[in-house]
Amino acid sequence: MNLQSIPVAEKAGAAASRPIIRVEAVEKAFGAFRALKGVSLDVYPGEVHALLGDNGAGKSTLIRILSGFFRQTAGRLLVDGREAHFRSPRDATEAGVGTVYQDLALNPLLTVSRNFFMGRELTVGPEFLGILDMEQMDRIALAEMRKIGANLTDPRQKVGTMSGGQRQTLAIARAIYFGAKVLILDEPTSALGQKQQLEVLKTIMRVRARGDIAIIFITHNEIHSKLVADRFTFLSLGEVIGSGTREDLEGEDIRRLMAGGAEINDLARELQAAALGA
Repeated sequence: MNLQSIPVAEKAGAAASRPIIRVEAVEKAFGAFRALKGVSLDVYPGEVHALLGDNGAGKSTLIRILSGFFRQTAGRLLVDGREAHFRSPRDATEAGVGTVYQDLALNPLLTVSRNFFMGRELTVGPEFLGILDMEQMDRIALAEMRKIGANLTDPRQKVGTMSGGQRQTLAIARAIYFGAKVLILDEPTSALGQKQQLEVLKTIMRVRARGDIAIIFITHNEIHSKLVADRFTFLSLGEVIGSGTREDLEGEDIRRLMAGGAEINDLARELQAAALGA
């Protein structure tokens, strides 16, 4: 199965609806340093919104604000049309913002089910005994992962024996099951082989096909962003330097904006000058 064969949700409804998350002129300062300088973007249900930019562009700062780790210095954050004031990651989670970081927050020595319910385990019997309901957790973990295409048969498999793509799918399924309406994926294909990268991209497309979840896809990979993203926002030095839909961006636009807006010819001249010792 290739990416094009995965069903896609109707986009007309998403385009006509209000954004599920809106960032309005957000700024973040660390002392005299301004990491974000009036960043604005909208993310809609049923779409993949690629957030792109070189190292130091401000992507990590922005997702930490969206995830409740940082509070913005200025600007507004709206979720489902309501202004949000996240004081902690718990606030963001309760508002429906789920973040899957590169380290995935998984314990390789525990099973799939135990990782799926980590900190939210189901129990049976008197509450003070804390007897885990492993059968119920196994059923739910397996069913939720299969919904987004995971080929998994044993929910008691140790996570350390899973592929990188399967681990990403587990972390994504867990976030969705516990109420994520906005799914932030931080470099989900980095450090993976080509086959595992494709596995993760297929998972993203299956989640997109549901039509009810907004995905913010942070990546350095131009090809991956072109394959799965509906909308793009480019950051450079804390500012938005470009944005648009897949149809808006043509030719070298994505590559140029990922390079911080620098023209390829300008970069070539700089490299030539460096080679000549200028």
